[in-house]
Amino acid sequence: MKRLSLRVNGTLQRYDGPPFTRLIDVLREDWGLTGTKEGCGEGECGACTVLLDGKPVNSCLIPVCHAAGRKVQTVEALGTPGKLAALQEAFLTEGGAQCGICTPGMLMTAWAYVKKGGSDDPGAIRRELAGNLCRCTGYQHIVNSVASAVRKQRRSRAAKRR
Repeated sequence: MKRLSLRVNGTLQRYDGPPFTRLIDVLREDWGLTGTKEGCGEGECGACTVLLDGKPVNSCLIPVCHAAGRKVQTVEALGTPGKLAALQEAFLTEGGAQCGICTPGMLMTAWAYVKKGGSDDPGAIRRELAGNLCRCTGYQHIVNSVASAVRKQRRSRAAKRR
C-alpha cells in the first residue's frame, strides 16, 4: 500500500490503503465526509458527484489513487448550517431539495456551473445537470434554484466592479 495525499476541501488529507478503493468510500468511511451520497454505484445517477480540480466527477467511479495530488471538493465545502452558500440558500428558498439523496450531487454540479459563469437559461441549466438524476421531482425547482444562484452571482460580480 502506498500513502496517498490529496487536498480535500482545502485540507491536506493522507490515505494509507488500497489505491483502487473508490473515492466515495474514502471520503465517507475514512474521512467522515458523509455529505456525498451513493445512489447507483455505477456512475449513472450523479448523487456522488464531487469536484475534482474544479470539474464534476462521479466519485463512485474514481479510484482514490487517481485523485492523489489533486483537489477534491465535496458538498461540505459549500457552507455550514449557520452560513449557507448562495447556491444552498437558493435550493432552500426555491424548493430544489426534496428527499436529499440527489441534492449533494446536484449542488456540486451546479456549483461548478455557477462558478464558471453559467447562464440562467433553463435549457442550459438542464443540459448541465443532465448527468444528475432526481427521483422526487420534475426538476423545475432545481432549475429555478440554479437560475436564482446564477442571477445572484451575476449581481454580486456587478456590485464588485462598481
